[in-house]
Amino acid sequence: MAESLNGKRIAFLATTGVEQAELEEPRKAVEEAGAETDLVSLEPGEVQAHQHLEIGDTFPVDKVASEVSASDYHGLVLPGGVANPDFLRQDADAVRFVREFVESGKPVGVICHGPWTLIEADVVRGKTLTSYPSLRTDLVNAGAEWVDEEVHVDNGLVSSRRPDDLPAFCDKIVEEFAEGRHEDLAAQTAAADQAADASDFVASDAR
Repeated sequence: MAESLNGKRIAFLATTGVEQAELEEPRKAVEEAGAETDLVSLEPGEVQAHQHLEIGDTFPVDKVASEVSASDYHGLVLPGGVANPDFLRQDADAVRFVREFVESGKPVGVICHGPWTLIEADVVRGKTLTSYPSLRTDLVNAGAEWVDEEVHVDNGLVSSRRPDDLPAFCDKIVEEFAEGRHEDLAAQTAAADQAADASDFVASDAR
């Protein structure tokens, strides 16, 4: 496993308020497995991390979301922290970047409050994942099935609940990134979109 990600580049999408451990530990895991990584954010400069409610370290931004696409990377990690995904889901480029990844079938790791950005990108419908417990209703309302597990994998979509789950999360994202693109994830997303479109059409026709 030490060299299983050689030749791969992984994006970490985060901004102010990212939970530091959820950025640092997965990044260390994929780099130790041989991958190169970029911290992708909303603006150039640095990202201010948090350690729960305390101010943490700052991290230099490598790329901004407006300048990247899923084709530039082999995998994506969405760390948590409450403020971080709340800012990300309000940015059109960040949301577009996330949606491209899931639609392409490339593996994605998401932890804690990170699924908020997936919800905004409208890519959780028909998928099973976990998250910080307070996101359960948001995910179910967006069409996902929520499970209370340390780590859950659904066709290359890896999810965990909180920093305590990081050891299992890190092991699983390395495994999924090594496997590469998941055709079933792309097909699952496309099928969910088609079903939603058909439902909207029927509802509109009924009116």
